[in-house]
Amino acid sequence: MRVFQIQDDWGMANLKLADRPQPQPGAGQVLLRMLASSLNFRDLVVPERGYGSFTGKLPLIPLSDGVGEVVAVGPGVTRVAVGDRVCPTFFQGWIAGEPVLSRMTGSLGGPIDGTMAEFMCLSEQGVVKVPAYLSDVEAATLPCAALTAWSALATHGAVKPGEQVLIQGSGGVALFALAFARIAGARVTVISSSDEKIERLRALGADATINYRTTPEWSKPARALTDGRGFDHIVELGGEKTLPQSLRCIRPGGTLSMIGVLSGSSLATPLGLIITRQVRLQGITVGHRDGFEAMLRALEQHRMPVIVDRVFEFPALKEALAYLKSGSQFGKICIRH
Repeated sequence: MRVFQIQDDWGMANLKLADRPQPQPGAGQVLLRMLASSLNFRDLVVPERGYGSFTGKLPLIPLSDGVGEVVAVGPGVTRVAVGDRVCPTFFQGWIAGEPVLSRMTGSLGGPIDGTMAEFMCLSEQGVVKVPAYLSDVEAATLPCAALTAWSALATHGAVKPGEQVLIQGSGGVALFALAFARIAGARVTVISSSDEKIERLRALGADATINYRTTPEWSKPARALTDGRGFDHIVELGGEKTLPQSLRCIRPGGTLSMIGVLSGSSLATPLGLIITRQVRLQGITVGHRDGFEAMLRALEQHRMPVIVDRVFEFPALKEALAYLKSGSQFGKICIRH
């Protein structure tokens, strides 16, 4: 079967098309014919061995997110059947419960082989059925970006109607967060670097927007949008450069979901603001299968749209990754198998 894999040595230059034998399902396993994949920021980190020993070993098939059709099942499989369309879960061993290291180190696309293959063989416990209303490329976006946003706002944040939520940017996690916050009945402010993207964010239901390129010190006008009270919840995707401003506009006792480090990964901020305002700083790393299935029920109920920016064909993975690195996308970047 055809795969993309990082081989011989780490580095984007060593990401190459290759052939591997087609796997066969054993007891409790399912064989998927992959239909589509989608990209996340981590897919730029993995080829450079950016997670150290947790990145995995070579050769490694990248990408964590995708959707496939079940084409064969091994003995004892009951969760799914041949013909079902399913997504692999990001963490193959985290079904439910508290985050522990053993559950959070078995992620697809590093250290476990990912979705850039024609076929995948996985445990039946590591797949979930997806709503029929979504196209293949839309469904492929769910395992990481959508579940991360859901974990931040629904699982950990428990956002309520009327609460104030601030979201950073217009990538995959940000747009899913916007949709989930709206479903919860929150008032949503989104910051973006582009007036064109701001218009699209408003069309998707953002109640207020700020261009952080023309307003670099955005925390003050953002806080003013809450009548000075501060935001109940901030979806923090920028990291090093945005966290200090987020801390200036979160309300006392509010929750700040740390998800991304797009502007840097070092912590250089007055810690006193966290302490004196009793801010809850919650790290978010995707989520478990129970959360995934709860999210899917919400998607099905609300027929929530999924924003796909651009679709590339399978051989164009490197071009898709270069586009992701440019940061110009609005929504998800996908690969059609």
